[in-house]
Amino acid sequence: MTGTSFGYEKDVKGELVFQTGMTGYPETLTDPSYRGQMLVSTFPLAGNYGVPCTESLDKYGLPMHFESDEIHVAAYLVSDYSHFYCHWEATQSLGEWLTKQKVPAIYGLDTRMLTKKIRDHGALRARIEFEQDCVVEAGSAVTFEDPNQRHLVAEVSTHKPVIHGEGNTGPLILAVDCGIKNNMIRHFLARNCVVKVVPWDYDFTQEEYDGLFISNGPGDPTMCGATIEHLRKILDGNGGVSGDKPLFGICLGNQLLGLAAGAQTYKLPFGNRGQNQPVVNLLTGQCYITPQNHGYALNAEQLPDEWEPLFINRNDGSNEGIMHSTKPWFTAQFHPEAWAGPTDTEFLFDVFIAMTMNPSKSPREILGTWQTGLGAPKAAERVYPQKILLLGSGGLTIGQAGEFDYSGNQAIKALREEGSEVVLINPNIASVQTNATKEGEMGANTVYFMPVTPQHVEEIIKKEEPDGIILSMGGQTALNCGVEMYKPGTFEKYGV
Repeated sequence: MTGTSFGYEKDVKGELVFQTGMTGYPETLTDPSYRGQMLVSTFPLAGNYGVPCTESLDKYGLPMHFESDEIHVAAYLVSDYSHFYCHWEATQSLGEWLTKQKVPAIYGLDTRMLTKKIRDHGALRARIEFEQDCVVEAGSAVTFEDPNQRHLVAEVSTHKPVIHGEGNTGPLILAVDCGIKNNMIRHFLARNCVVKVVPWDYDFTQEEYDGLFISNGPGDPTMCGATIEHLRKILDGNGGVSGDKPLFGICLGNQLLGLAAGAQTYKLPFGNRGQNQPVVNLLTGQCYITPQNHGYALNAEQLPDEWEPLFINRNDGSNEGIMHSTKPWFTAQFHPEAWAGPTDTEFLFDVFIAMTMNPSKSPREILGTWQTGLGAPKAAERVYPQKILLLGSGGLTIGQAGEFDYSGNQAIKALREEGSEVVLINPNIASVQTNATKEGEMGANTVYFMPVTPQHVEEIIKKEEPDGIILSMGGQTALNCGVEMYKPGTFEKYGV
């Protein structure tokens, strides 16, 4: 495949993976868990909002917009790159940032084809060569590299202990840095914790703390033998004064704790990377939409009796977290802290902090009742409206909001198939919604060629007495009209 460069131009090798997030490339590219990987974005456009200031710090002294101090991907591959950016916080283009960080980036590629190839064959070893270097001498072989054979965690971990939040009065959290993201530290600091970040191979078994945190990180978890051995000592009761203190692991932390407990890990075919992975809480039945970034998973079936799965991936059934039956130890394979969202599971940090306050309670006791009142998801009661008022998109000009005309037409068909009577208000006699069918009938039962304004819509509601109203098929015109009518209580007045 050939494409056009918008980053630093150097040959590079790595593991080709894809990510489904639609936004958040500054956070994604600086995530240490992507170390050594050539990242394919399934969202077609990148660079349209530029890159914020790399020097900006938040109130905790952490980089405000990035998950670490550098870009960790080996290369970035997108379908289309915006050479012009616009955002009030942007100080440079994505291409300028990648070039300064000496990271290759290519656009003009068929990323859909690449993604399908990865889905069919698993994560691939790949290489990028630039035109002036694309000369392979006779008899020489093109070589590839599997970054998972490197000790990636050792490459990204801090080399000495660092303390954040000195002066805070909350729990002392010992965070083992296997590739920790800034927003994990930020979450603890926001909860008034003191955070001591230590290297991946730091011996914490004789350390005093209120809670032990095992971070995310890149690569094969079995490479982290020292961390696994230290965790095993904790689990076996040889953890010194803090041996029974609460323990929370995220992403790689889930796998390392599982390995220490006696289970094994395995490589997923193409990993779970993106912002839309559904995860089920096995205690409550609730499903969360989670951000994820991992290529390995834990085989929870091999866990000993005192351990059990806590979360499971709704798509592929892989493990998404484990918990101990009596000790305050639990994990999440997904990322509850993700800076680019979604943030549905941020409460797990609150759960962990609550455990440090009351370490005698098990994860089941706390997590099983944490969101009391929500319970397991319940199916919404099906409503069968007899008459629906649908607001059209108003007057259209060429190139303006034509998709709302089409979607409104499809909505009319669906409502008619459900047996509902449809009343349409649309001032445009040339729209698809107001066209007659081949049989000469209108799509809607009744059509009013009137402006989509609160006054006219109220007149129609008085006359037609609909059960409900649909605003979302009329674009901004219909939405604005609905808001204007909702605020003074017009819908409530007529029981709509």
